[in-house]
Amino acid sequence: QVQLVESGGGLVQAGGSLRLSCVASGRTFSSYSMGWFRQAPGKEREFVAAISRTIGTTYYADSVKGRFTISRDNAKNTMYLQMNSLQVEDTALYYCAAAGGVRVPTTSGRTDYWGQGTQVTVSS
Repeated sequence: QVQLVESGGGLVQAGGSLRLSCVASGRTFSSYSMGWFRQAPGKEREFVAAISRTIGTTYYADSVKGRFTISRDNAKNTMYLQMNSLQVEDTALYYCAAAGGVRVPTTSGRTDYWGQGTQVTVSS
């Protein structure tokens, strides 16, 4: 079992920045590929970004490429999502995700564990 706890969400104006964190506990953090998903009201949960467990290969949704950066610190059991140039369309509940084995959490089906989410609201 892996427990995931997100933090760092909040209210920010368009064009601003936020950094989300996800702290993992329960199993060896470095054994898991990690990712972020988001879900806006009335919409399905969608992939945002992911980072592999081994060499740290990163993956991004087209909508956030060039604005968001995913990273991880295995010594701190923590993953981050730096979000710059935020847009109103980025408003959503952001979820931390973990996948074991060779999977990378780029889809819900490849995800083994979820956090509870942290709210990001971008105002115009």
